[in-house]
Amino acid sequence: MAVPGAFVSSILLLLASAAVAEIQFSEIRSDDRPIIPLDDFGFTHRGWLELNVSGIALSKAGLELGNLGFFLCTRDSWLNVLKELEEEDITCALQSSHVKHVFTFEKLGQRTSFDVEFDQEDANQYTLIFANCLQQQLRVSMDVRSAMYNLDGKSGRRDYLSAGKTILPRVYYLFSLIYFVLAGLWVYVLYKKRLTVFKIHFFMLAVLIMKGLNLLCEAEDKSYIKRTGSAHGWDVLFYIFSFLKGITLFTLIVLIGTGWSFLKPYLQDKEKKVLMIVIPLQVVANIAQVVVDETGPYGQDWVTWKQVFLLVDVVCCCAVLFPIVWSIKNLREAARTDGKAAVNLMKLTLFRQYYIVVICYIYFTRVVVYALETITSYKYLWTSVVAAELATLAFYAFTGYKFRPEAHNPYFAIDDEEEEAAAEALKLEDEFEL
Repeated sequence: MAVPGAFVSSILLLLASAAVAEIQFSEIRSDDRPIIPLDDFGFTHRGWLELNVSGIALSKAGLELGNLGFFLCTRDSWLNVLKELEEEDITCALQSSHVKHVFTFEKLGQRTSFDVEFDQEDANQYTLIFANCLQQQLRVSMDVRSAMYNLDGKSGRRDYLSAGKTILPRVYYLFSLIYFVLAGLWVYVLYKKRLTVFKIHFFMLAVLIMKGLNLLCEAEDKSYIKRTGSAHGWDVLFYIFSFLKGITLFTLIVLIGTGWSFLKPYLQDKEKKVLMIVIPLQVVANIAQVVVDETGPYGQDWVTWKQVFLLVDVVCCCAVLFPIVWSIKNLREAARTDGKAAVNLMKLTLFRQYYIVVICYIYFTRVVVYALETITSYKYLWTSVVAAELATLAFYAFTGYKFRPEAHNPYFAIDDEEEEAAAEALKLEDEFEL
């Protein structure tokens, strides 16, 4: 059986992702794909799979139904299956000894539904896959309900969160508490320095609150999934606050990059255009996130939406850097012409630092965290979440500290010697490479 590259990519992408499993409902309609990935889960030694399939309809009768069925497969096993298929040692993934058979349709008989409970004692991260080795002859329709869970060692209760993700509710609760504390401290700072507060500082407060609410909803979402296998509506609130958090954060970076509010009370046309690009892209990114999370990997466009989300996120990250670059260039030009070299040199240094920190934050949360997810054992996937949240917390703290309201602005307390030294520094300084 030849497996197209799109299906290879979808399974590898699913296995490499840090998806949090829950009870999944998949509707497959007149589908002739050879491989349909359904769900992903990290099992302990006390893992179980409940598979309920109903409404089975085949486009043809009288075919060898042993070539249709469900199986579990790890990432390493899937690579071995692909190798066997390429070398023509087997003609169907179900024939491989590297997969764990859950149910094949030869056992179906005249029924149009079946229920299976599968005891998974081998601890590892598995993907539930449906294989149709008769894809050129047969289209399949069915409704699939899959529930994968681990039994708690002490109480025996079901835990629907993947091994390595089961402590995520506590992680998100902790970080949400930290952000609410930071929001309270920021309110105190704004009150104490109210004479030098700008509009941007209130916007920073809004970003902190959105981030805290986003984490709180995510904690509740994962907590309900852990206990019941369903989010009970918390996923809707999570998507709402995730959308608001994303828009406010990217908008804040753009506004700080332009120097809006504390350097100038207006936005230039090109800076407005950046916002007009970033905000719609964030809308698209959140739509893609909802589609990816809610449809599941069985959807035929799942890989496409996943790629759209990653692409749009990268474009947004690149777009927010332009206003910082423009501010740096404007400050360099102003420092050479308006006779306030020391003032502009301090501003220039601040924006350079912020530019570097934004790049480091984007690189770490988009590249390093993904690498951690890929190379870390499935038992410790929570570490990538902690790493991403710590990096985000550090970024928020740096932004708040560097752009906090100042009662005595150091820019206005510069003597002649500092002015002359700054002017000389600007003359000797090499061009800043962006």
